[in-house]
Amino acid sequence: MIEQPFKTKEAWIRYFSAVNMPILRQTARRLEEARQCIDRVNGRDIAAIVLQDPLLAIKVLAYIQRFKGKYLHSDITTIANAIMMFGVEPFFAYFESPATIETLLQDEPQALLGVLHMIRRVQRAARYAHDWAFERLDMNVEEVELAALLHDLAEILLWCFAPRLAIEIRRRQRADPALRSAVAQTQVLGIRLFDLQLALCDAWHLPELLKTLMDDANAELARVRNVILAVNLARHSANDWNNPALPDDFDAIQKLLHIDRQALLDRLNVQGDPASARPTPRAFPDDAPE
Repeated sequence: MIEQPFKTKEAWIRYFSAVNMPILRQTARRLEEARQCIDRVNGRDIAAIVLQDPLLAIKVLAYIQRFKGKYLHSDITTIANAIMMFGVEPFFAYFESPATIETLLQDEPQALLGVLHMIRRVQRAARYAHDWAFERLDMNVEEVELAALLHDLAEILLWCFAPRLAIEIRRRQRADPALRSAVAQTQVLGIRLFDLQLALCDAWHLPELLKTLMDDANAELARVRNVILAVNLARHSANDWNNPALPDDFDAIQKLLHIDRQALLDRLNVQGDPASARPTPRAFPDDAPE
């Protein structure tokens, strides 16, 4: 575990490039269940499991990039294509007996709650992004979904491997609600997590397209706006549907999808409108605790 921040971005990259990336215990169980019936499992089945777990997704993408130039003639930008390159049996062989987040953080209960909350949030962001990309007839829906799932990857890594630093960043923001995330991160870590994330993408040779989709600076692109709005909505509704930022989120999503407010609220299963009253959220079907 990292107790003190590294002095350079390069040191952060070396550390995260060397660690054994853990996955969710639920993901490990689902993979084992799939392996037990390997004769009936296909690449789509495996991709559906991977796309629920940001750390497994990045493990798969980073591993497959090793073959770029030798076996790959174009970038692999989706998990489905990565699994196709792997093959079902080699995939299960490589990811057999993975480390889990719950085991890694068993002595850090605050950090475990923090990272599970974050992962649930990015799962929701990925669902929103997939739904809206499909509605927009996007050229490749999974690329947009994957970008939303990985958008806050560096923050998830921090909760896993530097939990006390992550907790300190959260403490400062709670003490000063006006303190922006990037400022708090720089105060504690000496680096913005987004800058670290882009550097990790470069170090792991991730496809340029995914880096573009995860970079908010490219918001003029409709696909990137799709990702940004999905991430923002998941963040602002993480606790309830009463966040004052939600009406602005809704306005932007309406423009993206060319729908009215009521149609959007119906899609989100929200009763009422945050702009006019305190809404009553309805749970997503898969938001129930394990």
